[in-house]
Amino acid sequence: MTAPDPLDDPTGWFEHRYSQAEQGQATIPWDRGEPRYLLTEWARDLDGNGKQAIVVGCGLGSDADFLAGLGFDTVAFDASVTAIKLARDRFPGSKVAFLTADLLQLPEDWRGAFDLVVEIQTVQSIPLHLRESAIARIGSLVAPGGTLFVAAGVREEGEPLDGPPWRLTFDEVSSFASGDLQLSQEITVHPDPDMPDVRRWLAIFTRAAS
Repeated sequence: MTAPDPLDDPTGWFEHRYSQAEQGQATIPWDRGEPRYLLTEWARDLDGNGKQAIVVGCGLGSDADFLAGLGFDTVAFDASVTAIKLARDRFPGSKVAFLTADLLQLPEDWRGAFDLVVEIQTVQSIPLHLRESAIARIGSLVAPGGTLFVAAGVREEGEPLDGPPWRLTFDEVSSFASGDLQLSQEITVHPDPDMPDVRRWLAIFTRAAS
């Protein structure tokens, strides 16, 4: 079966890749088998008890299970049905609610519902004509007084687009700020310890308390 073109069918492309991986016919190159290092370094001392968290494009679930271990009541979603099945299989005892959902058509009751929203490299996998809409929907998940954690690959201004992934520019990362959701600290760049040629943006945003 030919893989869908990610430009024409980004959701179908991911489902195809995860289905192949389930059958042992492919690997998932963005899965490290453990939570992302930028998230663990930033969040390791957080107390999530009594707070709601959501992981966007959760893949095989390591980031979400890490947050649940910090006490967060955690939802994790992915557009791929197979990814969610594999995440549940990987973490059978996890308290995470692993759900299938489309980032561009999120449940209305998720709007403004989460104290912590984690977005790691999902937007960069989405074709550019959908990027603005995806960024807005991720931001909409943040509750009053809540925090948005964003990590993404770095693309310099003028650097060729040769994705997927289509890494983010500084301005694209900055655009998560909108209305009362604002950047809370300087956007920083970090090397990826597993990929020496890749650098990652780290940006933290907070929504004003109501």
